[in-house]
Amino acid sequence: MKVAVVILNWNGLTFLKKFLPDVIKYSPEATVYVADNNSFDESLQYVEKNHPEVEIIQLPKNEGFCKGYNSALSQIEAEYYVLLNSDVQVTAGWISPIISLMDSDPLIAACQPKIKSYLEPEYFEYAGAAGGFIDYLGYPFCRGRIFEKLEKDKGQYNDSKEIFWATGACMFIKAELFHKTGGFDDDFFAHMEEIDLCWRLKRLGYKIMYCGKAEVFHVGGGTLSATNPQKTYLNFRNNLALLIKNHSDKHFFRTIFIRMLLDGVAAFKLLFSDSYRHFNAVIKAHFSVYGQYKKLYIKRVRLKKAGYQYLSEDATVLKKSIIMQFFLFRKNKFGKLKF
Repeated sequence: MKVAVVILNWNGLTFLKKFLPDVIKYSPEATVYVADNNSFDESLQYVEKNHPEVEIIQLPKNEGFCKGYNSALSQIEAEYYVLLNSDVQVTAGWISPIISLMDSDPLIAACQPKIKSYLEPEYFEYAGAAGGFIDYLGYPFCRGRIFEKLEKDKGQYNDSKEIFWATGACMFIKAELFHKTGGFDDDFFAHMEEIDLCWRLKRLGYKIMYCGKAEVFHVGGGTLSATNPQKTYLNFRNNLALLIKNHSDKHFFRTIFIRMLLDGVAAFKLLFSDSYRHFNAVIKAHFSVYGQYKKLYIKRVRLKKAGYQYLSEDATVLKKSIIMQFFLFRKNKFGKLKF
C-alpha cells in the first residue's frame, strides 16, 4: 500500500458524518482508516453502516492522540501515513502534490498542506497554517499565524518550503521513519507531540516540508477548545518537555531558566485576566515537568546515544524571541520576521 489516510476518532460522530464522505471521495489513491479511541457515541456504527470501504481499527481504550496513533499505525503497512483530524475538510487533489514532493527527495520525512479555517475560509487556521516554525526559546508559530493573529490567504504562501514542524492535524509522514523514531512520545498524550517528532526527525538529518499546492480546511478545537484549562496544561507542559528532550547542550540551562520565567509571566497575566483556572493549569504543568525532569533527561541522553544530533544552525529556527518580535516590535505577520 502506498498511502494510508488514518483518522483517529474519539466521539467524533458529528465530524465523521460531515467530513468523512469527502475524505473518501477525494482520496482515490489511498486506503482510508478510522482508528477509534474507544468512543461511546455511535461513530463506529455509522462508519460500518455507511462507509464499508473504510477500514476500522478499534482500540480498547482512549489512549489519547499520541498512544492512539502509535497503536493504530503499528497495525498498518504503508509507505506513507497521512494523519488526519476528524474535523478536517479535504479538497480535490489534496494528496498527490504532497506525495510527489516527498517522492522527489529521500530526505523529506514529513510534510503538511496549507491549513485554512473551515469557519473563516479566507483565513489560515491556527493549528499549522502554512507550516510550523519555532524560536530559540522553543515557542512555536506558523507562517500565517503568530500567537492568535491569523493572516488572510492572499496566495503569499502558495510555495513549497522547508519548515520546522508539520501539524498533526494533517501530517504526511514516511511510515518507515515514523517507526524508526518510535513515533509520538506517549507521555505527551496530546498537543505539541508533532513538534517533538519533527524535531527528532530533523536531528536525524531529515527535512520537514510544507506544500502550498494542497489545501484543507480545519475546524479546530474538536477535542479540547482553547477555553479548556486542560489544553493550557498540556501546551505548557509539553512545550517544556520537548525543549528538555531536544535542545542542544549550548545554552540549555539558560534557555530552560528563561522559559520558566516567561511562563511565570504568562501565568500571572492569566491570573490578572480573571483566568484562574488557566493560571492554575500553568502552575500544574510546571510541577508536572519538575516531577518528571529525571525521566525527561534520561530520554534526552538516550536520544543522544542513539545518534540524534543536536541542531546547531537551522534556517527554520528564529534566532530572536517571537514574544519580543510580536508584542514589542509589532511584527504580527510572518513576512515581517527576519531569521
